[in-house]
Amino acid sequence: MQFIKQFFGGNKSYFLTSSEIKPQRLRVGILGTGKIGTDLLIKVQRSKVLECVLFAGRNLESSGMQTAATLGVKVSDKGIEAFRDKANQCDIVFDATSAANHLEHAPLFDTLGIFAIDMTPSQIGECCVPAISLDEIANNNNISMISCGGQSSIPIAHVLSKVISNIEQIEVRSIVSANSVGPGTLANIDEYYHNTTGGLKKYTGLENFLVDLQVDEINLETRMYTSIYAHTDFTDLAALTQPLLDIVQKLQAYVPGYKLEAEPVRDDKGIRIEISVEGLGDYLPRYAGNLDIINCAAIAVAEEYAQSQLYAREVNKSEQRWTETSLSN
Repeated sequence: MQFIKQFFGGNKSYFLTSSEIKPQRLRVGILGTGKIGTDLLIKVQRSKVLECVLFAGRNLESSGMQTAATLGVKVSDKGIEAFRDKANQCDIVFDATSAANHLEHAPLFDTLGIFAIDMTPSQIGECCVPAISLDEIANNNNISMISCGGQSSIPIAHVLSKVISNIEQIEVRSIVSANSVGPGTLANIDEYYHNTTGGLKKYTGLENFLVDLQVDEINLETRMYTSIYAHTDFTDLAALTQPLLDIVQKLQAYVPGYKLEAEPVRDDKGIRIEISVEGLGDYLPRYAGNLDIINCAAIAVAEEYAQSQLYAREVNKSEQRWTETSLSN
């Protein structure tokens, strides 16, 4: 983002140029020190606009806590209570705990003025798919990352709904490795289905969906595969080509391992599109694309929010300098 702003005062103008801006980052907290939280931490460490200032959970001896400490990140075993401490002030928090916990955490984040990115299926925040739209960030202080199935399938379903006018139903079936599905996902499987369906409805305008998640307990290193099947009599597959390529390119900007497996296929009942997701291999294994895609989407949301906030801060500083200059003259 170009942080350039011009202000006019009488016959004078003030320019805020990129050379006048000191490198800045928004302060980030991560709540939940399991695999999701730790992988998020590694991704935040690479960001040019985010800085993790607190990694909070309940067990200082956990693998995630040890990784954070090795990276020089402040850790706490006080969980949500750590965020009440003014010394741990954050602009953004990733809540990588559980749906039940986020129900309790969300009001506190709101009171503290912290922008919350909900990694759980709590259904509190406004759902967001970065490849389609980031407008939700401007009007909401709690953003839901929906589900892994949602982040992988909704962009394709969105394209289908834009190109095809007579879709009767969309089926979304994902298969993931048993090693990349934790007990939290299985315990919240109903919420997974509800959130994925809700996201599909929001971004397609359709009402009829079938969502399924299958766990591969044989091939434990299988990457995430998702099939999106539209029940329709539409036959012009060529009309889908460019819109699909465009949305995949947008996804690959923040999820490099997102892949369209083949061209759309038509049978006697509809159109099928197959995609796969391979992870970046930060803290999670590469085959855990189902976990990586939701983390990559969350980082995309956080960076967009950070850029908007940093821009606003620079504009405010520029306005103050302009006012001071005007008054001194």
